[in-house]
Amino acid sequence: DGDRIRILQNSGSSLDASGLSFDHAVPSDPISMERIEVLRGPGALLYGGNAVGGVVNLIDNRIPREALFDVKGGVAGKLDVGIGSGNGEQRAGLLLETGTDRYALHVDVFGRRTDDVTVPMELACTKATSPAVQNKICNSAATASGGALGGSVFFNQGYLGLSASDFRSNYGTVAEDQVTIDMQTRRYALEGEVKGLGGFLQSIKAQASRSEYQHTEFAGSETGTVFKNNGSDLRLQARHAKFGALDGVVGVQWDESQFSADGTEAFAPFSSTRQSALFAHEELTTGWGKLSFGARVESVKVESQGNPQLARFIPASRSFNPASYALGALWNVAPQWQLTGNLSYSERAPKDYELFADGPHIATNAYEVGNANFAKEQSTNLDIGVKWARGANNFGISAFVNQFNNYIALDATGVLRDSDGNGGNGLNGGLGVTDSGNGDNTSLESGEAAGILPEFAYSQVGARFSGLEASGNIRLMDAGQVSGHVLDLALSADLVRATNTTTGQNLPRIAPARLGAALVWSQGAWGAGFGINHVAAQNDVAPGQPATSAYTLLNASLRYQQKIGASTLLWFAKIDNLSDVLAYSATSILTQTAPGKAPLPGRSIKLGLQASF
Repeated sequence: DGDRIRILQNSGSSLDASGLSFDHAVPSDPISMERIEVLRGPGALLYGGNAVGGVVNLIDNRIPREALFDVKGGVAGKLDVGIGSGNGEQRAGLLLETGTDRYALHVDVFGRRTDDVTVPMELACTKATSPAVQNKICNSAATASGGALGGSVFFNQGYLGLSASDFRSNYGTVAEDQVTIDMQTRRYALEGEVKGLGGFLQSIKAQASRSEYQHTEFAGSETGTVFKNNGSDLRLQARHAKFGALDGVVGVQWDESQFSADGTEAFAPFSSTRQSALFAHEELTTGWGKLSFGARVESVKVESQGNPQLARFIPASRSFNPASYALGALWNVAPQWQLTGNLSYSERAPKDYELFADGPHIATNAYEVGNANFAKEQSTNLDIGVKWARGANNFGISAFVNQFNNYIALDATGVLRDSDGNGGNGLNGGLGVTDSGNGDNTSLESGEAAGILPEFAYSQVGARFSGLEASGNIRLMDAGQVSGHVLDLALSADLVRATNTTTGQNLPRIAPARLGAALVWSQGAWGAGFGINHVAAQNDVAPGQPATSAYTLLNASLRYQQKIGASTLLWFAKIDNLSDVLAYSATSILTQTAPGKAPLPGRSIKLGLQASF
């Protein structure tokens, strides 16, 4: 939940509302992505002490970091088009890059539209433009479009570049049949690096960005609350000269953001957050493996500026000084065996909405309440893993435990409130809910129409997360030199338990145990896959929250890769939820706040073409 995973764009801040609210995705499209980095352990402290769950870094080439062509120049690009049956998806994207050995230019554009998501059961819908009953999630249609323009100039020891991007989306909130959100975000980035400096500092990299995010909630055609989140960040990182086998980077980072929710149904006040940080990451290469160390100290100020329209929000200010440290080790025990371990202590400052929320959050169908007296969230984290690999065969398993002090949890209180904050026993009964254990027979009565919402309050408790993660690959057949047939079996499993150690009860919205297996076949240009993913029942739920039933999802895929001159065409077809199983996500807040309204998508066939040239 919340701000425990950092989502970055090219190692810089990606300012949006995905950390603020469950219903907002990261405004980035796959057409522009070159790769996705997932960082855990000491490396995560380069980007945030709050990254207890790790860092997801989306890498694109909107600011080219190296010359793409020689002095003669050239043009390269990607094309992506596709359709889908489960939600009527239609998408297209195009990326073009050109330049010489002294400059590079980048441009990408994309567009996507989807209808309401098809599901394996009939659901009621009060939206005027939709049938009253349909096998679809009411108000789940969406459109998205955007693009970017960027470029760099190169010199003998580095580069300097800038980019501008725009992302727009219009989508329904699902929790409310009549409410839609119109969102737009713009991001401007400047980046440069100087290498080969000699002396103590070998290279210096600088990044700066400005993000402007806004979305407006509409009840039908009527304009509701307008949310804005604007901010800037600056990051300076330097790699120092090696001290023997010790290599590393040090740096500083500044972030500032201003948030506002303008409307009678605002759930958080106008606020500002300012943060500065010093960080370091060092690696020591040894004959048996590698040791790594990370440290980060921060100064954070979170300020509520109230709201001139709503008296329940009052000015207030809090300051925090989080510090985080991590130690990691990698031990090459034998030629095919590797042991890994990470031990860290992390501190996280509460976010503005965790401190100051007090209002109806329409997108999640809940009345959310913060606590301005929260202390820093503190955690001690340990993970240990073992990996084995021999040719195409590999296996890995890791165990982890996260012990939190002052964990900030968002839990249902059992109280009902109206949109003005009035609540108490007099409202109980305005919302009728019956549950069969998986949400199948849940019905919302007149409470929703009257604007009555369940109260969810942030509170600080002791918490412990523990679990296992495992994955592997078994080469079942390899007739590459005879017929070209290759067949692999990919396996995966994970399990997590999360406990409120203050009360001994379960924490909410925790993933159940999961098992996965997939057969992956290839021969020359052809490839195919068939997968089974089993998700166990989740009965270890927070008090008063619905359990979810077990389910098994089947998927299949077929691909053909074609070479035409210097171009590569990848044709593909995918079937998700092949058996059209009805299932509910245990980790979705809508399973709790709008039970029965948002099952997982039903059977869907996707066809597409990805081309590179």
